[in-house]
Amino acid sequence: MKIYPKSYLKKVTDITPEFLKENNIQGLILDVDNTLLDFNLKVIDGLEKWHEDIKGIGVKCIILSNSNKTEKVKMVADLMKISYIKFAKKPLKTGFNKAQKELNIPSENIAVVGDQIFTDVIGANRSKMFSILVEPIAEKDLWMTRIKRPLENLIIKNYLKKIGREK
Repeated sequence: MKIYPKSYLKKVTDITPEFLKENNIQGLILDVDNTLLDFNLKVIDGLEKWHEDIKGIGVKCIILSNSNKTEKVKMVADLMKISYIKFAKKPLKTGFNKAQKELNIPSENIAVVGDQIFTDVIGANRSKMFSILVEPIAEKDLWMTRIKRPLENLIIKNYLKKIGREK
C-alpha cells in the first residue's frame, strides 16, 4: 500500500550500514524538520558520527525539505557537507526526481527517510524508492503537520498491527 513505509524506525541514527547493505541502498534522501532537526533547531544526537559511518560504506545523502527557510535547511546540509533541495513540495515526484538525478543512483537503490506519511512515505513510494518512516524527534510540530498527526498515528497503528509489531 502506498501509505505504508517499507521500514519504520525510531530515529535516523537507527539506520545501520548493515541495514543499508541488506536492502541494497546506495543513497539516502533525508527530510529535515523533526527528522534531523527539532522545532528549536537542535540537530539529532549522533548525526555527524552516523553520517560518517554510512559515508564510509559509500552511501550518498541529500536533503529534501518542504521548508522554504533556506538558513535552516542549509545549516543541516553544511553540517553534513551534503547538498539540499528546499521547498520540495513533497509528496509530488518533482523533488524526489531532482534528488535522484543529483545522487545519480537508480531510484530502487535510494531510501527516503522522514517523519511524515503524507509527504515523505507517499512521495517515496510513488517515486519507487524505499520509504523509511522515523518517529518525530520532538512533540512540537508546525501547525500543518499537527493537523495530520492523528491520522498518521492511526495509519502507523494499523501498519504495526499488520506487520505484527507494537509501538
